[in-house]
Amino acid sequence: MDTLLLLKALVLGIVEGLTEFLPVSSTGHLIIVGSLLGYTDDHSKVFKIVIQLAAILAVCWDYRARIARVAAGYRSDPAQRRFVGNLLVAFLPAAVLGVLFHGTIKTYLFNPLTVAAALIVGGLVILYIEKRAYHPHLGEVDAMDWRVALKVGFAQAMAMFPGVSRSGATIMGGLIFGLSRKAATEFSFFLAIPTMLAATAYDLYKNWALLDLNDLPVFAVGFVASFFAAMVAVKAFIGFVSSHTFVAFAWYRIVFGVIVLATAYTGFIDWTA
Repeated sequence: MDTLLLLKALVLGIVEGLTEFLPVSSTGHLIIVGSLLGYTDDHSKVFKIVIQLAAILAVCWDYRARIARVAAGYRSDPAQRRFVGNLLVAFLPAAVLGVLFHGTIKTYLFNPLTVAAALIVGGLVILYIEKRAYHPHLGEVDAMDWRVALKVGFAQAMAMFPGVSRSGATIMGGLIFGLSRKAATEFSFFLAIPTMLAATAYDLYKNWALLDLNDLPVFAVGFVASFFAAMVAVKAFIGFVSSHTFVAFAWYRIVFGVIVLATAYTGFIDWTA
């Protein structure tokens, strides 16, 4: 097995795990870093699906107690049924629009320059939202109703555009629609589970023919790296949002996007290769 390829898998796995649940766009980072590393062939498509699955499983593990409570009390506890219902309602916009536009988006928008522009615009949007004085009236995820969940779901659907960030869109949407920072962040994590599982299953179905047992070592390295990086990121992020705004992430997005566009403009890096 090519050692360099394993190293690329390790780097991309860490990138996926660290960025999946932060408002910085994991898809955008994978497109940019994958292009920089020269790992953009057909097998890389399946690899990215595998490491995304690892990140999903990491958040499932972190919230296993809550997931177990929901499973155990779904039939008898109205609060648990409402929680599941809110997740399904919030999931629907991205699910419907994803089926309709998945192919078009993958074909025309999955490139470093488009991602860089989206990173910058998304960063500016976060700065704008943070500058406004939103007053949360929903301190906990369980305080949501289906109307708020649906609005957050439409916000999440904006992240179909690579570089927007699924977590960023849902968290910012949650803040706009009355959720506290902690509640918006936690709902983003929970909503990621059905959304990302569905996206992973759909992508795997579309790319089934690319599966190759020879890629197993590469996938294994990326999977493990993504799983543990995501666990670290989720725990750290929850602690961060309890006492900080998202301004730092906004400036990171802007600076990163500007660097990519500047290197493209000057010819320092050929992002179209």
